Amino acid sequence: MKKLINYIVAALMLVAFLPDTQAGNPDRQGEAGFAQLLLVPYAQSAGLSAMNTAFVGGLESMGVNPAGMAEVTGLEVGFHQAQYLVGTDIRLNAFGLVTALKNGGTLGVSLTNVDLGDIVRTTTDQPEGTGNTFSPSMFSLNVGYAKSWEDKISVGVNFKVVSERVEDLSLSTFGLDAGVQYKSGENDRFRFGVALRNIGAPATFQGEGLIYVSTVPFEGGTFTQTTTQRSSRVELQSALKIGTSYDVITGMNKLRVLANFTSNAFSRDQLGGGVEYHLKDIFVIRGGYQYELDQNAAELPIYTGVSAGATFNLKLGKKEDSANLGLGYAYRMTNKFGGTHNVGVTISL
Repeated sequence: MKKLINYIVAALMLVAFLPDTQAGNPDRQGEAGFAQLLLVPYAQSAGLSAMNTAFVGGLESMGVNPAGMAEVTGLEVGFHQAQYLVGTDIRLNAFGLVTALKNGGTLGVSLTNVDLGDIVRTTTDQPEGTGNTFSPSMFSLNVGYAKSWEDKISVGVNFKVVSERVEDLSLSTFGLDAGVQYKSGENDRFRFGVALRNIGAPATFQGEGLIYVSTVPFEGGTFTQTTTQRSSRVELQSALKIGTSYDVITGMNKLRVLANFTSNAFSRDQLGGGVEYHLKDIFVIRGGYQYELDQNAAELPIYTGVSAGATFNLKLGKKEDSANLGLGYAYRMTNKFGGTHNVGVTISL
């Protein structure tokens, strides 16, 4: 089994350095849909700009690397919310749970949605607004499974249903995330992870919003004609994440450094690193910087690259197996608006 694990890790590292996996495609920016799948509602992960591919665990794994669900040995329930780009009134919400199964695996279920608030309805005749509002709906339902072998290598998969709807138009499809995590060395101080996210079938818009009725002049009179427009296919925002981390200090207090590379199919690739400090498993502080490769002044990304956050872990009893309450916060700096704030509450039983 040990040899098999070594072969798997070697293969993953080989894939990580293949030129084709680092190709990024900025020319295709704006061509894909479901951009919300790349947003980060989870507080701990947001503090590192979701660069914790190698060691993310629990519920947050469903938004970064599903292999991390294998870290759960009991039950974990969490709720996270992000105030996205302060000033836009957009909020990201994520709720879910991960539970250990009798066969040694773990099962996770989560629901995420984007709250765009009320948008003023405008028309060509009333460009300043009709006095009414509408509220688009964006959500994804995730069901994941992960399993660990010899407490060294974990494999996870996450199935998702993604949907967008605005009154008379809707768009939905299925997607898949898959990931691997490997840890080695004394006290598992070295970790390596790979995650392939948002792989799925293209989708097309459906609904009466694609139908319009026009008046056509004909032989001195007119008649009405109903026409259905064709919708272009929309692809998922797929991405390949490769990360590693090393615990410089281990024990009651822990200092971890990390590096991460993300290859995006519909935008520029990203490279970054960060640091995380654990104080007796009670307080965790983290920070990171992620750089978008091949940037140009005319098309700067919305995020500056700087992120930071902290987590408080509180025991809800005096016993060793008492429930744990985790309170998390993160902030990501942006070029415009007022940045993104994330908060999260997690209970582990």
